[in-house]
Amino acid sequence: MTARRYLVIASFLLVGMFAAATLLAQSWFSGARADFTENNLFTLSDGTQSTLKDLAEPIDLTFVYTRSVGQEFPAVRAYAVRVRELLQAYETLGGRNIRLREIDPAPFSEAEDEALSAGLVAGDTNGGDPLYFGLIGRNAGDDERVIPFLAPEQETSLEYDITRMVARLDRPEPARVGLLSTLPGMSALTDEAGYTVRREMGKSFSVELIDEQFTELPPEMDVLMLAHPPELTDWQLWQIDQFVLRTGRALILLDPAAKTSQGTGPFNMTNRQIRSDLDRFAPVWGVRLSDDAIADAETALSIEAEAGEGRTTILQHPLFLAIPPGLMSRENIVTADLSRTVNLGAPGRLVLNDGAPGQREILMQTGPAPSDIPADRAAIELSAGDTIGLYQATDIGAAPLAVRVSGPLISAFADGAPPLDIPDDPIYAELARAAAAEAPPHQSTSSVDADIIIISDADMLDDGLHLDLQSGVAFADNVTFILNALDSLSGGSELMSLRARAPGRRPMVTVERMREAAQSRFFNEQA
Repeated sequence: MTARRYLVIASFLLVGMFAAATLLAQSWFSGARADFTENNLFTLSDGTQSTLKDLAEPIDLTFVYTRSVGQEFPAVRAYAVRVRELLQAYETLGGRNIRLREIDPAPFSEAEDEALSAGLVAGDTNGGDPLYFGLIGRNAGDDERVIPFLAPEQETSLEYDITRMVARLDRPEPARVGLLSTLPGMSALTDEAGYTVRREMGKSFSVELIDEQFTELPPEMDVLMLAHPPELTDWQLWQIDQFVLRTGRALILLDPAAKTSQGTGPFNMTNRQIRSDLDRFAPVWGVRLSDDAIADAETALSIEAEAGEGRTTILQHPLFLAIPPGLMSRENIVTADLSRTVNLGAPGRLVLNDGAPGQREILMQTGPAPSDIPADRAAIELSAGDTIGLYQATDIGAAPLAVRVSGPLISAFADGAPPLDIPDDPIYAELARAAAAEAPPHQSTSSVDADIIIISDADMLDDGLHLDLQSGVAFADNVTFILNALDSLSGGSELMSLRARAPGRRPMVTVERMREAAQSRFFNEQA
């Protein structure tokens, strides 16, 4: 064989080996990817990976996007690429259990009929063809969940929304949350009529309202949520006591000076309950709510206030607190991933007793020098200037605002079940007698370790404290905090790390810092 022929054959062999190696590498490493973005935008979180790994049946995801219309809007076009690539990461990691397809719903097409029947919402295009930009998920049992419209403004919750959809399709039966509240936005008959946090709870949990005159709690309840509860009878308190000892899971929002409670305001207090507490449990839980509200100059929230003659200005109001991540527990799973403030309105101090049973962990607290403000003054529209006039820094340090109680507990009713007060209403009276007859025997110690999260403010649930009411975009992590707490208590902790992923948009950091510094100087001069 001549050297020339040998060189030709060797060249063909090398080309063949290279082609074979390329095909094999494409097959073996098709799911491999490197993510060099600053915030790992295309790397799925541990919670998502855990959810996808444990899928029991295939999930069909249909990405609905009107490509020709979306191309006319740069923000939508860029976000569509982000969504598509993230969904492809789900498909790669989920293997045969995630089946992804994309449809382009042109007007009067079968794809548009599919989008409309699933409940997707067309975006406004100023008179042009409708823009469909959403996600449909289905499981093998024909259960269906949708994200009606993938708004670019909601990018931070994109992975959470998709993973929550997949998780709920894989486990259609959500955890049951019993809700007792006197706040109008929480006690609404439907999720859609309530606060944003109530609507978000309805997406992840089965929420059951508890009547204020209850004589027994709903059966098979996973978590009890009390949000500014009414004044409770001894029998009702005993029912809560026994639920905590038997099931051990509760989220409780109390308030010494609730601004958003039921009623018509400070000039007609008959239907307005300013204070809520559970001091009957203070000796056995080791947590008591202070009589006064708390103001804090260090974490004062900037609010819009009247400046006279029809003008408005921005002031830092010490009675409204913006608690930054630095004043939250970085070890507890409920608060570890929060990246924005949690905003509160006239909260109280939680007084801890380490001699009580169980353990207490502070999740959130004020700065080092808060001031007590009389609750009756704090509950009305107290101005920033009046609050500063009442401000006297305490010498006992930072005030705990959210506390987690865990471990074995004992009953607050050492003598057993209290007598049942029979209501005057004949219907409620009959229900009360039936509940008393069927009540299980009194339990004096925990059968499971308790897990109770207590927050000293109920106004934090109001949309105005954490949401831009015009755009619907959240500027604080109030809802995330509540959903994290419920997920943790109900065992859905795999979703908590996903709620505050960094956005893909790259802000002008230097300009933002300069603006914040200028605002801070302006507020200090004004104060």
